Amino acid sequence: MVDADEISDETRQVAKAIGRDVRALRRTRGLTLQALADRISRSVGYVSQIERGISNLGVDDLRKLGAALNVPIGFFLEHHDADPADRGTVVRAEARRRVGTRAEGFTEELLSPDMTGSFEMLRTEIAPGATSKHLIHRPTEEAAFLISGELEVWVEDRHYVLAPGDAFRFHDQNVRWHNPGSVAAILVWVVAPPVY
Repeated sequence: MVDADEISDETRQVAKAIGRDVRALRRTRGLTLQALADRISRSVGYVSQIERGISNLGVDDLRKLGAALNVPIGFFLEHHDADPADRGTVVRAEARRRVGTRAEGFTEELLSPDMTGSFEMLRTEIAPGATSKHLIHRPTEEAAFLISGELEVWVEDRHYVLAPGDAFRFHDQNVRWHNPGSVAAILVWVVAPPVY
């Protein structure tokens, strides 16, 4: 039998973790409290309470936040079943949070425990034959290490063909990619500041 105080402690910890995630996502997207409140049809005070971890969130609010911040609802919940001793420091393989979209054959999982640091680390998988449909440009510094597969990368007008063990970096530049191989390209990606 679980003690009621333990449940409320766990609930408070989850609310605080979700609040930190919401604040980090809002800031990386350049949104004010008012702008986020407008997107989810809530008050600024309510959004502030979410970010401070003192508001009980329902599924509808999480859906609205996910849509407003362009993350799946599971992003807010997936890491909360992790061992409390790991939180904030260790991310177990089975506890990684999916981020971004599966569009264009591109999937990512957050390897960082949260987004409150000065950078984030991601595991990226690019499906065989997948190509970015447009140039990607973010005001970030990014580096990636290709673990397996093949990858073609264009940074501005320069073209690179990468093999396992190769790495690349770019800063505030236009980028696109293509996996010419028959297997998924797996990368570890570092992004500063965090964008998810």
